[in-house]
Amino acid sequence: MMVSNPMPNPDPSCAFHSHDHAACTQDVLTRAETLCKEGGARLTPVRRRVLEILLEEHRAMGAYDVLERLAAEGFGSQPPVAYRALDFLAEQGLVHRIRRLNAFAACTDPGQHHAPVFFICKTCNAVAEAPEQSVRAAIDDLGRTLGFAVERTNIEAMGLCPTCHAGQGQ
Repeated sequence: MMVSNPMPNPDPSCAFHSHDHAACTQDVLTRAETLCKEGGARLTPVRRRVLEILLEEHRAMGAYDVLERLAAEGFGSQPPVAYRALDFLAEQGLVHRIRRLNAFAACTDPGQHHAPVFFICKTCNAVAEAPEQSVRAAIDDLGRTLGFAVERTNIEAMGLCPTCHAGQGQ
């Protein structure tokens, strides 16, 4: 389901730089609630909390890291609690799976059909999502020349965020 984005596409570097994180988080949560309501899906308290956890640091987290947080907050300690919530959020386009890390990160542009490029810090696991449509368009064009219909892409660039890069230079 597509909804109009009330704000322009986010600055993908916000994961790596200071920004109004409370506003960033609230914007995504508000859009998540709207998307679920419009799509007839329920953003239950545990699903919402999982999304909040992923939004807290712009960092990729594994299911067991999320589960540990949920258990500490009284939401349950069995793996299906986290996996079901993460699966739901991924199906709704509210989180992305970062395959390289076997982890999840909150989508910074929910409700928009996009093929993001993920910039992942190999030191701190911070993740910046750039909704880069030109990369997807190039992949689709190349696929067409090969007679191949691209259904899904997952582009992950590994490296160092500005903070970790600066720390290595000292």
